[in-house]
Amino acid sequence: MEHKKLADPMKANNTSFKGEVVTTYDRLVELFGEPGRGGDKTQVEWEIEFEDGTIATIYDWKETIPPKDVTDWHIGGMNELASTLVARELGVRVVRW
Repeated sequence: MEHKKLADPMKANNTSFKGEVVTTYDRLVELFGEPGRGGDKTQVEWEIEFEDGTIATIYDWKETIPPKDVTDWHIGGMNELASTLVARELGVRVVRW
């Protein structure tokens, strides 16, 4: 499914954890482009909008290692469809809901 970087980051407000995937930082950059800066408990974050309007965030929750070494990535959204679509794009399964 087509996706794009979220033009209005405010659309990602009120998203919450919907799943976790195992993949590499490089794979995320390959599919979703360079990440934005994280917040108080993340170092990096992607904010994505799929063609059906689903908003997803991908982030390194409470990781202390460099983002390029992270393999467990959290997915946020308004519902579980966000994690399903991200996992489908990556060609992986959601490992934790």
